[in-house]
Amino acid sequence: MPISLSIADHVARVTIDRPEVLNALDREAEMQMETIWQQIEADASVRVVVLTGAGDRAFCTGADMRNVDPGQTGLGYWAASRPAGFGGIALRETLDIPVIARVNGHAVGGGFEMVLGCDIVIAVEEASFGLTEPRVGRLPLDGGMVLLQRQIAHRHALGMLLTGRRIKAAEALSFGLINEVASRDALDAAVDRWVTEILACAPLSLRAIKQVMRRTGHLSPQEAQALRLPALVAALGSEDSEEGVRAFREKRKPVWQGR
Repeated sequence: MPISLSIADHVARVTIDRPEVLNALDREAEMQMETIWQQIEADASVRVVVLTGAGDRAFCTGADMRNVDPGQTGLGYWAASRPAGFGGIALRETLDIPVIARVNGHAVGGGFEMVLGCDIVIAVEEASFGLTEPRVGRLPLDGGMVLLQRQIAHRHALGMLLTGRRIKAAEALSFGLINEVASRDALDAAVDRWVTEILACAPLSLRAIKQVMRRTGHLSPQEAQALRLPALVAALGSEDSEEGVRAFREKRKPVWQGR
């Protein structure tokens, strides 16, 4: 299968396993990605997701150009329904658990759009990022144009979008696009450290935080504060909210039940 999923100890690991094409996604792989995201959303035991690519050359290089329908125009592609964006994650609004992008190499085109849809990004030093579609006469339609301008400074966003250029991990870090840069041999340890820190938090609290962050950015602070989002209500009324206070008083680590 082009995409692999493993779930253990509350961690779902999604790996794009097409290294022979730099982990580019064809139609079958995109369909499988959507199925996997739905499976993760339905599994209450999952508290964090790690998304990565197989091998050490690429995270994902976007759409597999070998499988593009030669009769499909850009307008035809744009007209197709892709509410969740590239890979089913770039614009996804229904996944309320944290998603870590483990960027092990090139993340360009749709691959970069998937990175923009993740919450935490850890990249190897030699990773590269870019929305290269203008260089082949296309556009970053599946999240790139709308997400990049919301995540970094205006000039930096236009500088990348209007040239299609790639940037290295160090520059991406300076732009605020990623959270951490690691050497190749330290990448997994860095990702595991972030996973451990996420799992130390109450899972319902994290769902509430992500839901508020994702769904209120267009509102004023006063309007956002007044919203009674479902994940927020669930977290405040949960057993875990009481367990956290109890564990603090008893000077022990809390045992989260996710309810």
